[in-house]
Amino acid sequence: MNRQFNSRLLAAILMITFSSTMVVGQIDNYDFLKAGAYDASKLTEAYFAPWAKAFGAGSNGSWYNTAKPHKFGGFDLTFGLNVGMVPATEDTYDLSKIGLKNFTGTGMAPTISGPNNDGPTLTSKPVSGIAPLTFETPPGTGWKWMPVPTLQAGIGLPLGTEVKIRYIPKISISKGDISSWGVGLLHSITQYFPGDELLPFDISVFGGYSKLTMNIPINMLPGTPQFYTSKFPVTAWDNQNLGMVAQAWNASAIASLNLPVLTLYGGLGYSSTATNINMTGNFPMPTVNPAMSATEYVYEDAGVVKDFPEIEIKNYSGLRANAGLRLKFSVITLHADYTWAQYSVVSAGMGISFR
Repeated sequence: MNRQFNSRLLAAILMITFSSTMVVGQIDNYDFLKAGAYDASKLTEAYFAPWAKAFGAGSNGSWYNTAKPHKFGGFDLTFGLNVGMVPATEDTYDLSKIGLKNFTGTGMAPTISGPNNDGPTLTSKPVSGIAPLTFETPPGTGWKWMPVPTLQAGIGLPLGTEVKIRYIPKISISKGDISSWGVGLLHSITQYFPGDELLPFDISVFGGYSKLTMNIPINMLPGTPQFYTSKFPVTAWDNQNLGMVAQAWNASAIASLNLPVLTLYGGLGYSSTATNINMTGNFPMPTVNPAMSATEYVYEDAGVVKDFPEIEIKNYSGLRANAGLRLKFSVITLHADYTWAQYSVVSAGMGISFR
């Protein structure tokens, strides 16, 4: 994968977070296309999985900052920034366990969040009379934090219930785009307690679903001339696109202690995320030229791939617990919390709230 793709991917992440202060290392030497369409998909999935999972975990953040639902007609508008964190156990993947068909390799290779060191060598399976193709798996970036913004409105309904709606319209980013939406429901359990209006705390149940869609134009070209030849003009690869759809579910029991300015809140529940990656367009795929005495890889018609197989990253599912605090000054709110899970999340945000 060349530097043009790297810069666009990183620019997209920067614009998603609405910040210019995030610094991410370059992703160099990404050349899984050499492995063919099937193995390239397997390697891409294993390599990018930690960022995709952290992104999905971040999508589940900032759903609530109190267990007390709005009264009927009350509302809030809240902006949150959630940072999904990759655990150290996801810094590498085992080459022998990802299901490669045409290449072999052993050892632990860096994921995109792993150390900035070249990984083990992959070697093509033997073809009579032709030297095998070898290449090193790419280094990681060392970047373990994936920021996800949310813009959310909460509206009070009858019967101690509040609906939460997330929506970011399609926004253009470096010729690509991003959009998201989500819906959640908060229902008070405290309202069923005798004298609930006098209690300083609230207990509620919450369920939410969100979906984020992103498209980024990419530009994966044939390799350098000393290793490859190509009969196609550079413009043949202009329609390449990386599309990602991240979905997140969250169901929790939450409680909050409500003081005049300070609210302490926490929740315990279950979350699940899933991410699908689609690489569409024309991609150059090297094929061996058996007429050569030495190894030569030629981009011929048979070596062009139109649309990669969809990559489904089965993200984590499991228990989550979070705790945080909210400050309210008149109608202005500030909140911050931490979520403990396989992929933990730090969240912070601000908003306006009318009870």
